[in-house]
Parts: sequence; structure tokens; C-alpha cells
Amino acid sequence: MGSIQEPSFTGKPETITVSGLLFDFDGTIIDSTEAIVKHWHILGDEMGVDPNVILATSHGRRSIDVIKLYDPSRANWEYISKMEGRIPKEFGGDAVEIPGARKLLEKLDDLEAPWAVVTSGTRALVSGWLDVLKLAEPKTMVVAEDVENGKPDPACYLLGRSRLGLLDRSDLVVVEDAPSGIKAGKAAGLKVIGLATTHTIDQVRDAGADWILQDLRCVSIKHVQNGRVEVEIVNSLVA
Repeated sequence: MGSIQEPSFTGKPETITVSGLLFDFDGTIIDSTEAIVKHWHILGDEMGVDPNVILATSHGRRSIDVIKLYDPSRANWEYISKMEGRIPKEFGGDAVEIPGARKLLEKLDDLEAPWAVVTSGTRALVSGWLDVLKLAEPKTMVVAEDVENGKPDPACYLLGRSRLGLLDRSDLVVVEDAPSGIKAGKAAGLKVIGLATTHTIDQVRDAGADWILQDLRCVSIKHVQNGRVEVEIVNSLVA
């Protein structure tokens, strides 16, 4: 029998020029997996639901959409925001930045490039993690409360594009890790960089990612001029 071929992240450097970048947050900028697992175990016990059943489908989805399946009485923004706001406070030591995230966001800020965070988390959750990890704070955000339907619905990415003042542009790039988010970016008509940080390569590929990278060390900002951002992508997955 032949040996199983290992994934080859050896793609040649490629430069793309975009009007802006739209980043998912958890799994893309930070990794709070351990914190989220602990959180859902507590909440699952409270609701009388196996936490592992919840965790099997919760990543990349809004908590309100997940909880609605198991306990509709809790599926309101007051409860969700309060509940998610506790996570960074109680489990702050269980989150780390995705490799390359800090440097990339600082460069975007330094060059005043158009970028936004588009997340399935609440404002309280994102603000809490940014405070804990001391990462560059986005001037533009779309959070769970801002849209009627969560990912894979494209509404969040369309709203992010609009809030950047790029309503009619299709040359933005989405940076995602979860299949639901990748599908949302593609449904919005945008190119998507998929990070193999939380899901398998096959899951990221099957969701439709245009590039598959190991983490944000493979993305760099080369130049910003007249609202155009030159992005270099290195070491992408070679099919």
C-alpha cells in the first residue's frame, strides 16, 4: 500500500489587490477553543443537553442560533450577551492569538487599510477578548446582534462591506476558518482565504475557500494606496 500523502503548504507567493479585508474572529484572529469547550459544558449541564452534541455543530455559529435548538427561553440577546461577556473574564487564560494575527492587524492599522471584523460572537464577547489579548481593535465590526440570520447567510459579510463604505465592490477578501463562514463569504460574492486552524483541510476545501493556509503568518500587507490593499499570500495548500 502507498503511504498517505501529507498536505503540501508550499504554494508560490501570490499577490492580490483588494479594496478591503473582512475577518472572522474566533478561529481566525484568536483561538478560544478551550474556553468555549468549558463554557458549553457548563451551559449544556444547565440545559440538560450533552455538551459534546452542542460542540459538534456550534463552531462558527451564533450562540443564539445554537441555544434556540435546545432552550428557546434563553434565546434572547440580553441573555446571550451577558452569557458570552462572562467567557473572557472566566476563561481568559484559555485563549491565544492565531499565529501571525497580531502582526497582520497592526500592519493594517499602521497603513490605515480598510478592514473589519465580521463575527458570530456578540459585541461583549469580542470586546472582552480584545481587552484580554491586547490586540488591535477594529474600527469596524459586525457582531451577532447586527444581523437577523447568522452564517452561512451572507448578510453579515454584506453588512461588513457596507460599513467599510465599499457597498458596490466585489474585490474584498474574507478571512475565515469555519465552513459556515466560508460559505457566507462565498455567498456574498467575495473571495475567501480559509485557515486550517479549527477544521480539516477537506472541510475548508469543501466549503469553497479560494486559498487554504495554515495560519495568518502566510498573509502579509505589502502596500496600501488610493484605497487599494496589496496582499501577499504565501505557502498556500497545493492540491
